[in-house]
Amino acid sequence: MKKLFHFLRLYTIPLTGLLLMLLLFGACKKTLDTTGNRLPVSGLMALNLVPDKASVNITLSGQSLTNSPLLYTNYTGGYLGVYAGNRDVASYDFNSGTMLASTSQLFADSSNYSLFILGSNGNYRNVIVKDNLDSLPSTTGTAFVRYVNAIADSTQQPLVTISSGGTNVFSNNAPFATVSDFKGITPGDISVKVSNESAINSARTITVEQGKIYTILLVGIPGQADSAKAVQIKFIQNGVVTTP
Repeated sequence: MKKLFHFLRLYTIPLTGLLLMLLLFGACKKTLDTTGNRLPVSGLMALNLVPDKASVNITLSGQSLTNSPLLYTNYTGGYLGVYAGNRDVASYDFNSGTMLASTSQLFADSSNYSLFILGSNGNYRNVIVKDNLDSLPSTTGTAFVRYVNAIADSTQQPLVTISSGGTNVFSNNAPFATVSDFKGITPGDISVKVSNESAINSARTITVEQGKIYTILLVGIPGQADSAKAVQIKFIQNGVVTTP
């Protein structure tokens, strides 16, 4: 069976202050308890996409996921190994200790998940999706992309267009908190645009490589004067599809 070597790198997003000891999670990870039996383990990658929260803490069943809080647009740096099963997931404003959002998630053994912390102005949510990376074909000669609409207050469902060589892979109106499926795209320069013909109007060209898997982050607050919090397009690399 094909293997996925998962790793993340965040382009154009500084990691200053994010000091994490990363546990890279693989689908074939074997974790043993003291009796020699394998413990069910999942992988979890988390991102703070809340523009009005400088740092966010995350807990699973009351235990902190990371040693340090996640700064805005920062992430865990990889898929962290977590015990499988039904877990309570909560996010907090690190500075005040106030809970932002909580949810419950059933983490399946040997599966990977992404946690996107979204919202602004007192309205926040934890969005957790299963990343079916091992289902992506390894012989198509393509790259793979998806997007998340984390643009706060984007109630008008902006049009998201992602294309390569003039061919649209995505072209649809995306409600806030939409996380698309991964789709194949021709490697090379791709065009990404998000617009509602009003306060949201951002575009960027990204270079993607064959066999690599990316998540495009549409983030920020419409009409925000602070460039760090304005609507912008960023991306991370989730992993690489390889043949056996």
